[in-house]
Amino acid sequence: MGCVQSLGRCKPKGFREGVCVLDLSACIDPDPTSVDESSSVVLRYRTPHFRASARVCVPPVAAKETWTVGWIQACNHMEFYNKYGAKGMSSWELPDLRDGKIQAISDSDGVNYPWYGNTTETCTIVGPTKKDTKFTVSMNDNFYPSVTWGVPVSDSNAPMLSSIWRDQSFTTWLVAINQASGETLVLQTVRWRMRLHIEVDPEKPLGKRARLCEPIAQEQPQVLVKNEPIPPNAMVKPNANDAQVLMWRPRTGEPVVVIPPKY
Repeated sequence: MGCVQSLGRCKPKGFREGVCVLDLSACIDPDPTSVDESSSVVLRYRTPHFRASARVCVPPVAAKETWTVGWIQACNHMEFYNKYGAKGMSSWELPDLRDGKIQAISDSDGVNYPWYGNTTETCTIVGPTKKDTKFTVSMNDNFYPSVTWGVPVSDSNAPMLSSIWRDQSFTTWLVAINQASGETLVLQTVRWRMRLHIEVDPEKPLGKRARLCEPIAQEQPQVLVKNEPIPPNAMVKPNANDAQVLMWRPRTGEPVVVIPPKY
């Protein structure tokens, strides 16, 4: 588990100088990815969870300021290929990220921009307050997709899937934002990566086709000593789920858009 700890209670200063992270943890569960072959239409897999939690102390908030403290996440890199033998491959892609037009894309829940979520992920402090306020904000993330056994642009559902490869990188920030002015304070920066490789033998009977390959265990997240700024695209629409496109890239012939972006 990656972990940083900072000492003690908030000093009696203004919000910007006095907000502090009492402790923070970031880890990926040690469980391997699980593979589910119960469906004759799709293979499903579930990766271990990335988890981040921070205990934060904010000093008394003067006047009628409102601050929200919580987690913001962005995807920096995505490779997600499903190979179908000699036929070709399907690929989930983020076109602007793939083409280098942006550094990162929001991984918000799609409702509470720019926040990753709005339950355990954030805490809002409404001033004026007279004492320190201490609280915990936490988040978790994992992948649980379905991949068709058959070629996605074919009318046939004959099993052709031969391998799955996925490599995604994320930056996750613990942030305080002033709701009136939009002022943003980055309190902590975490980087993490999820890699996955599944080999599939479509000739074998259902339930015995897939084999999880290295890496079985994931690299643990890095809690950075020096904070990184948040790229503009990590704060606004669209999020990764709405921007992603499913492409079919045949061994010969032109690529086909199977599922267009939602925005």
